Amino acid sequence: MVTGREDVTDSVGLLISILVRYPEVATINFDPGRQVLKFNFIVSRVLNRRELTNIKKQLLDSIEVFSMLEGKQTRISHISHQICDHLTMIEVQRDVETLVQEEIALIVQLLRQLLDDNLVAEANDSFFEEELLIQEEIIEHMLDSIRVTAEDKPLFAFREGGRVLVFNK
Repeated sequence: MVTGREDVTDSVGLLISILVRYPEVATINFDPGRQVLKFNFIVSRVLNRRELTNIKKQLLDSIEVFSMLEGKQTRISHISHQICDHLTMIEVQRDVETLVQEEIALIVQLLRQLLDDNLVAEANDSFFEEELLIQEEIIEHMLDSIRVTAEDKPLFAFREGGRVLVFNK
């Protein structure tokens, strides 16, 4: 577990900022070897095959259109799911080379619209709009930074009891 302030690298800070800004993101993994972020979302029920197909198609289409508008070619954009008890876990994988903060916002907003109250999210009432905008700026800055920095530690971050915990995998 990363504890002291001196241990906070840009990749650790990125994961923390994403979890703080987007309470819908349940966990996030950073794979430095592949330069991929894996966003995990929890749905409070089991989605059927048609719903899953629709969600995956809309997410992938949205990522593709967003990338076209940005003038970029994504290297990795993959959506998968897993059924656990009475929940559905959705994983969105994106390469950090072409990922920008606005795309993260798009993915989260699209899942909010598609899943409504079934998307599990931690209460985020304590933040003012200004603080959320600052988190978005931090996310963009740290994405830029990890594109050029050679990080070698796979990281895993999640929320527990109102705190964000980050571990080296």
